[in-house]
Amino acid sequence: MSLPHWDMNEIDYSKIDLSKVTPDLIKVVKAAALVEYNAVAYSSYLERVFADDPAFQEMSRCWATEEVQHGKSLGKWAETVDPTWSLERAMDKFRQGYQIEHLHNDTSVRGSRAAEMVARCMVETGTSSYYSAIGTGIDEPVLKEICAKIAGDEFRHYKLFYDTLNRYLARENMGKWARLKVALSRIAESEDDELSYAFFAANANDNDVYDRKTWNREYMKRAYSYYQAPQVDRAVAMVFKACGFDPKGFAGKGISKVAWWMIQKTTKDARAMAKAA
Repeated sequence: MSLPHWDMNEIDYSKIDLSKVTPDLIKVVKAAALVEYNAVAYSSYLERVFADDPAFQEMSRCWATEEVQHGKSLGKWAETVDPTWSLERAMDKFRQGYQIEHLHNDTSVRGSRAAEMVARCMVETGTSSYYSAIGTGIDEPVLKEICAKIAGDEFRHYKLFYDTLNRYLARENMGKWARLKVALSRIAESEDDELSYAFFAANANDNDVYDRKTWNREYMKRAYSYYQAPQVDRAVAMVFKACGFDPKGFAGKGISKVAWWMIQKTTKDARAMAKAA
């Protein structure tokens, strides 16, 4: 198995500038750490789906190793700025309260291997744009460094899944519109319980009760606030590329504007609802 492209132990966490850290930033980083740290479960699922593809299985294991490092590095940053918080304790809470049944399947829940790769491309599109957005939008130097390294990994992961997608497209003949349907379905799932529950598990008090709507709102109003138009433009281009459409065409530019408007609106609405609650 190849080693990660960087080593979290080489990051100097003693250089964290607490004056550049906000409570909201700490909360989104804690939640992100849990989601990244949980990648091993997805890797096991992918290895079963691609049981007769040892090259992909090896790639999946390498991917999971890097994702886990992402979680650990973000978790260490959060533990440093908030010594009362524990990555492992929050991770136990997350795993106890959130489980995905299809991760025990031997075949893709998306219907085919090509479709599974479209879905994985969507995940990497989301994470690469997210860490790019956070890294660009903050001034804290250590987290900025971590986000740059993670975003670089996520862009490379997208390329690996995209290349695998093209390999299986030659066998499964999955058209552009079928890919788009899978892509939109996976994007919609970004608002499911995983991110909401991760935010809850990472930040809630012991006596708090999980309510999806409430904790989704708490997550969205913070996470979306870091995005700017350039990250949205690149994300839309990556979605279009995975689906087989021209990422630089008129449609892509139009969708980018709509997506940027939706992110701004969602952030604004979530904040308004939080104030009214």
